Amino acid sequence: MRILLVEDESRVAGFIAKGLREQAYAVDIASDGEQALYQAAVNQYDIVILDVMLPVKDGHTVCRELRGSGFRTPILMLTARGAVDDRVEGLDSGADDYLAKPFDFKELLARLRALLRRPAGLLPQVARVADLTLDTGSHAVTRAGKPVSLTAKEYALIEFLVLNQGRVVGREQIGQHVWDENFDPFSNVIDVYIKRLRSKLDTGIGRRLIHTRRGEGYILSADPEVGDD
Repeated sequence: MRILLVEDESRVAGFIAKGLREQAYAVDIASDGEQALYQAAVNQYDIVILDVMLPVKDGHTVCRELRGSGFRTPILMLTARGAVDDRVEGLDSGADDYLAKPFDFKELLARLRALLRRPAGLLPQVARVADLTLDTGSHAVTRAGKPVSLTAKEYALIEFLVLNQGRVVGREQIGQHVWDENFDPFSNVIDVYIKRLRSKLDTGIGRRLIHTRRGEGYILSADPEVGDD
């Protein structure tokens, strides 16, 4: 899942981004409201974390402009102001949820998971493909009942493939959702991670789940006929 974090305090932004990346999220950071609007227009995000007190354009203005443009991605608003009227204003401007600072990072993660479980997010608690099982809350992965140890980025990639099971996903789609704005589309990093996943998921098991479609991308399926490999 790829997140746009809009926070002008660099220390706070760095702390939140570090914690989210450790949880397998890809994170882009915008430091003011105008930059946030630009990044939301040119990139695909699965969720936006939006601070209220921002330079250039405040969070409420950004939220209203995003919703006015047809932006339907879930928005979690952050603010140091926790009064009821402030929360009401944030929700009325188009936010899906509201979290007052200071907050426990575990609560932030729980709220993100809750937003992603809504119909627009389509993130189930447990996802399965054949004998592969993912727990999207704990990030536990098993294949044929045996636990599979994955890095945060490996988990993010297999989660994206599982949530798009049966559909071909191209390198651009994978880069948009699994990596952040620093992703180099001309690198072979996706191929490297696919090879790692195949090694970890298929070792000792005859059936391959991740298939290559030449010139198109990758597809996760229990059907061996869907790929070219």
